[in-house]
Amino acid sequence: MTANHTYLILDTQNNALANGELSSPPETTPMRLLIQDNKVDDVMRHEVVTLFSASSNEPPIQCRILRQRGDTVLLEKIATLDPEVRRNLRVPVKFDTFLYPLPSSCWRGRQTVQSIDLSCGGVAFYADCPLELHEQMEIVVTPTEEPVILCCEVLRKQELQNGRYMYATKFVNMCEDEEVVVREAVFSLQLQARDHQD
Repeated sequence: MTANHTYLILDTQNNALANGELSSPPETTPMRLLIQDNKVDDVMRHEVVTLFSASSNEPPIQCRILRQRGDTVLLEKIATLDPEVRRNLRVPVKFDTFLYPLPSSCWRGRQTVQSIDLSCGGVAFYADCPLELHEQMEIVVTPTEEPVILCCEVLRKQELQNGRYMYATKFVNMCEDEEVVVREAVFSLQLQARDHQD
């Protein structure tokens, strides 16, 4: 773990509070976290927070806030959380995009879809085309810094009254770089959504 690593700070309800930069290794006590963008007051309203790193090597850390010094918060580590917690972090986001078939698919061309939400582990969307459970295809994810094409698998489907379908998918066969890009997008969208609520 290198120092000066950025984390997304969430409350116990998984609401984004701020970004923070850890200026001490996570194994030190207390940990020193520099809160960015003048959000230290938002963080100090909570007793317990969770730190999510963009790096897949680092599991989320649950911490108790000890005290504040300017924009720096001192934290005591309570627990290391299951990495799956990060994969399930969802943010509602609407973007129009495309599905592309894999060579094994029984359909051709591209399908237009509209996203419902995005998580570190998958995307939910509306589509006019019928897809099968466990079918895999490629989807273009655009809320990232650069659009990224990811392989996804249908986990759940629901036929809607208007003839459309709603699908929940999980990303499959992601490389480390793709995981980081999606995580950073989810974290950024979480903070944007929170800022719009203020």
